[in-house]
Amino acid sequence: MDADAGMAGQETAALVTARGLAMRFAPSGAPALDAIDADIRPGLVTGLVGPDGAGKTTLIRLMAGLLLRSAGELRVLGLDPGPQSRALHERIGYMPQKFGLYEDLSVGENLRLYAEVRGLPPAERAATFERLLHFTGLADFTSRLAGRLSGGMKQKLGLACAMIKRPELLLLDEPSVGVDPISRRELWRMVRELAGQGIGVVWSTSYLDEAEACDEVLLLSGGRLLFSGRPGELTGRVRGRVLQVRGLDGPPQGGSPGSEPDESGGELGGESGGESGGGRKRGVLRRALGLPGVIDGVIQGRHVRLVLGQGAQAPDLAAMRAGHGAELVPVPPRFEDAFLDILGGGPGGVSPLAARMQNKPPNANSVVEARQLTKRFGDFTAAQDIDFAIRQGEIFGLLGPNGAGKSTTFKMMCGLLKPTAGEALVDGLVLGKSRGAARERIGYMAQKFSLYGTLSVRQNLDFFSGVYGLEGAARKSAVEGMIETFALAPYLSASADELPLGFKQRLALACAVMHEPPVLFLDEPTSGVDPITRREFWTHINGMVERGVTVMVTTHFMDEAEYCDRIALVYRGRVIALGSPDALKDGVRTPAVADPTLEDAFVELVQRDDAARAKAESPSASLPGGKGRAA
Repeated sequence: MDADAGMAGQETAALVTARGLAMRFAPSGAPALDAIDADIRPGLVTGLVGPDGAGKTTLIRLMAGLLLRSAGELRVLGLDPGPQSRALHERIGYMPQKFGLYEDLSVGENLRLYAEVRGLPPAERAATFERLLHFTGLADFTSRLAGRLSGGMKQKLGLACAMIKRPELLLLDEPSVGVDPISRRELWRMVRELAGQGIGVVWSTSYLDEAEACDEVLLLSGGRLLFSGRPGELTGRVRGRVLQVRGLDGPPQGGSPGSEPDESGGELGGESGGESGGGRKRGVLRRALGLPGVIDGVIQGRHVRLVLGQGAQAPDLAAMRAGHGAELVPVPPRFEDAFLDILGGGPGGVSPLAARMQNKPPNANSVVEARQLTKRFGDFTAAQDIDFAIRQGEIFGLLGPNGAGKSTTFKMMCGLLKPTAGEALVDGLVLGKSRGAARERIGYMAQKFSLYGTLSVRQNLDFFSGVYGLEGAARKSAVEGMIETFALAPYLSASADELPLGFKQRLALACAVMHEPPVLFLDEPTSGVDPITRREFWTHINGMVERGVTVMVTTHFMDEAEYCDRIALVYRGRVIALGSPDALKDGVRTPAVADPTLEDAFVELVQRDDAARAKAESPSASLPGGKGRAA
């Protein structure tokens, strides 16, 4: 596996060499890693990608000397990570998947602790801390407790602690999970700078745009290595097989909205009529994924993006009911398209969860409302004068940087946090005054796994069915339906804490929707899960919305936010932009950025708000003829 000459400069000796590497956690169980052959080189960012349970974390922990391999050869910096782990730890940096710092210690105290553990000489500490704090942008936060940092700042502190002694190899296990797009870009800038200094970086990720930005990629599935090489080599395999369905703004074909039979024999609810035409795109995507030869599909801006199987013919627009004026346009492939292709495609477009639900009765009023919603913690205002209204059958996205007030707003909207001022309403009920009645209308899935970890899967299902007021035959039917829908039968006796991440999220969603609520609050429901599981979740969400369920969702995945009908962008406790994904992108379009992504829009709108605030606060702005100063 040769690195690109433009990136690597010349052939260099590998920092990590694996030959026939295997790992089993139980003699009779399936291997966590099976016959892995791989090389990791200095000065490159090597991405580890794959679905849940692929073996990514196991491989990183083997390279870090935290596990002993079952078979095969593994050399890291010329050392055997097992018997020579102590010598190896002096030369590598490791950032685990879960936040490994001490939340009750400050930023400075965490750095001092890691310096002590890693044996950094006292004479070198002041200069090292100054360099790392400047590098990560944490110099102004040395006295803040780590537990009070935003998600992005926590990851930067984790990176700084992993860099206490300049490593030859840096191992990062899912460093950008739960991190907003601005912080992700900053993490990448820092890691690119390190690679430019000759450090080898291994970056495990569930973000496929990050995998595409890596110099080399190792793609794992079921413990086996499916691909090793430059991302472009894999992407090239699906060239000519990626299409966009465009022109979806015209009238639908074959009937009016609200009367379309679904695959389960019922009738789907009408289109949401959101500003972005999300209802139309959801229907086209669902039907397209049921056509022969279509192995994957997503909503992408104004269009629907489809990936065809090898040798498949272009799908029939009429069968998708795409509407008059719709067309199929070939587009360049992405790494994500090739990733889904090599894994055999996505989960399809029909949600068994939505198929078992009843249509919600039409509601012409706003189903969810925020009215001048404000929350103060002492002198700090986390959210101020938040206003929006969500229609029935709409997917409403709440986006914002870490620490911007997004989670505070979300918790007030679903009744978990009492507002200082203003009101949150669900179905016309004020949450603070009608908490019990409103709860029956709400399903809630928390950002962090919030079920009872010591209870089994079945016990969690039984408990939450009772919490939501289900009884008798209805309760039994709901529990059995969730077990079947989410394939939980093999895990019923397992404690929730023991589940793989993807199944933890499935269980959490099952508990949130078993009472078929008309309103569903989802707080980063797919954080940390692989792209296939994310598609499965969005198939369920899209299906429920077509039944008339109203969804409010937070996410840091900008490709997921494309599924939203409208988005409120929260920054510094205020809504700084509100509109469809396409409208937000159109608002930042320039000759230099003719086709902005939603991430481009996110970053630009935040930067514009910063500039406007800096200008307003500049002393010269208040002087006659003063021009102010932008940050």
